[in-house]
Amino acid sequence: MGKQVNLYSFPSVDTLATALRSYLISCQEAGLERHGVFKVGVSGGSLPKTLAQALLAPAKDESDKVKWESWEIFFADERAVPLDHEDSNYALLKKELLDKLPQGTPQPTVHTIDESVLDDTQELADRYEQTLVRSFASRDSVKLPIFDLLLLGCGPDGHTCSLFPGHELLRETEAWVSPIEDSPKPPPRRITLTLPVVTHAVRVAFVATGGGKKEIMKDIFEEGKGLPCALVNEATGERCSWFVDNAAVEGVSYPKRPFSL
Repeated sequence: MGKQVNLYSFPSVDTLATALRSYLISCQEAGLERHGVFKVGVSGGSLPKTLAQALLAPAKDESDKVKWESWEIFFADERAVPLDHEDSNYALLKKELLDKLPQGTPQPTVHTIDESVLDDTQELADRYEQTLVRSFASRDSVKLPIFDLLLLGCGPDGHTCSLFPGHELLRETEAWVSPIEDSPKPPPRRITLTLPVVTHAVRVAFVATGGGKKEIMKDIFEEGKGLPCALVNEATGERCSWFVDNAAVEGVSYPKRPFSL
């Protein structure tokens, strides 16, 4: 796969969040230079909380500023539930981050699912794909959307987005967004970006914290085992960075490197 994935390990979530902010600002500036906007996809789980810790801190100076008005936020996966439901990734991001933006802060553009078609996950996926098409150019002119950054989590089984180990969705090559009706983790009905979309991002960042992750981190980094997170690592190489705390990689032999941009 060429150059290796970056594994950045930190003594605490606080120090991780500080480095993650620097990384996010760097990706933001690269996106703005590339096309005047920062297109980022986010997933749920514990990620929005860490993201909030990184992004809600006051800017140290002009170069450390989050330019929210330039952010275009998409969801790497979403559950087929109303947007105010406790299982909604949008609701989680709203609660942890968007609702906490200081008053007067310019708002990012946030692309949510279409609640009118929650009963039909294929239609839900198709409509979200059309949202991507409108933002990233017509389907005919680009084979795949290229996100400036995808911010992902890692499940205890090695899943990311709603791409689960051994699931047939891992073999999807045509769709940008696919439905899943049988997620092994509740709720079962969801939509997700497909693996080719994930691996075509300019940058991919995983955030994984806590001792509960160390066994699956060993599997991902030492054995691969065809786990979705490992498949992303293999396809993206140095474009992929993991932000983890020391507890999550205790006993993992893969080389960690000091964080630098």
